[in-house]
Amino acid sequence: MSESPEITKTYSNGEITVVWKPAVCIHSKLCWTQLAEVFNPRARPWVNIEGAGTQRIIEQVDRCPSKALSYFRNDNPIEPEAIQAESLVEPLPNGPLLVYGNLRVKDANGYETQKNKVTAFCRCGASSNKPYCDGTHLKIGFVG
Repeated sequence: MSESPEITKTYSNGEITVVWKPAVCIHSKLCWTQLAEVFNPRARPWVNIEGAGTQRIIEQVDRCPSKALSYFRNDNPIEPEAIQAESLVEPLPNGPLLVYGNLRVKDANGYETQKNKVTAFCRCGASSNKPYCDGTHLKIGFVG
């Protein structure tokens, strides 16, 4: 059985490229509530990379708890394999389990996916993107 690749969208201002992985997003809303000039879920495309300066965009992208948003500098892209991180597991109150570091995740069909930086795993049991969090915990009022 052939697996479909993860959808990835990129937005560049020449200095940096912002990468968005919708399947990883836990809909924390930090991006658009803290930098609406760049991140607007009602607009298409929803990322206006020209809406703020490069440094402000970097600061906001670094706040993304699931790392569905990431970036790289166009003059120095980093290969995911080059990222070194100590593993750390952090349960968010009433939210997902965040795992920091490089990991390989195997799904129920045995398909493996390499994850880097931070991965958000479902704790509420209601995600339609298991084992990953899809933000459903907010809709169902998960407490844990």
